[in-house]
Amino acid sequence: MVTLPELGYAYDALAPHISADIMQLHHQKHHQTYVDKFNAAVAQHPELADESVESLLARLDSLPEDIRTAVRNHGGGHYNHSLFWKTLSPHGGGAPSGVLAQALTTKYGSFEAFIEQFNAKALGLFGSGWVWLTPDLEIVTSPNQDSPLMNTGVEPLMGLDVWEHAYYLDYKNKRDDYIAAWWHVVDWGFVASRYNTV
Repeated sequence: MVTLPELGYAYDALAPHISADIMQLHHQKHHQTYVDKFNAAVAQHPELADESVESLLARLDSLPEDIRTAVRNHGGGHYNHSLFWKTLSPHGGGAPSGVLAQALTTKYGSFEAFIEQFNAKALGLFGSGWVWLTPDLEIVTSPNQDSPLMNTGVEPLMGLDVWEHAYYLDYKNKRDDYIAAWWHVVDWGFVASRYNTV
């Protein structure tokens, strides 16, 4: 069983970059639906009740076939969004510092070059999905509610939700404007803390 996580900030705290209306809809409706449907699926197999969502997602192929798709979609939605909320902060934006900053500069040449490549991946992802920064600082995409955790068993450092429900109320079809705004609320301290524990 999983529960809808509390946010560490008010729904309106990320405005004007992400509105209170988007945050409330995204958290209370979309994420809550993932929680409810994941719990309903796992309840059909009591032997899985004590396993974490991370564990189940990392071994999808071995799960009972009748719930595999529900765990992938709804467990994935819960995991992805739980991480997403933590990477946002009303005091976010700017650039990382310390070890993460040095590592990104080493890999991409500059922080600005990293941003350009991340944005290009986000704009190039067809349909709904996510853009991830992995612990080895690769930028990868996944469709729907998939994540690197499902393929490699490794948790990403951060992810950007590019499903339309994440931005349509604010930005309509202008995904590029949403992506640009999102960088203003990225909590680099949280992302760096994940990188430092890899």
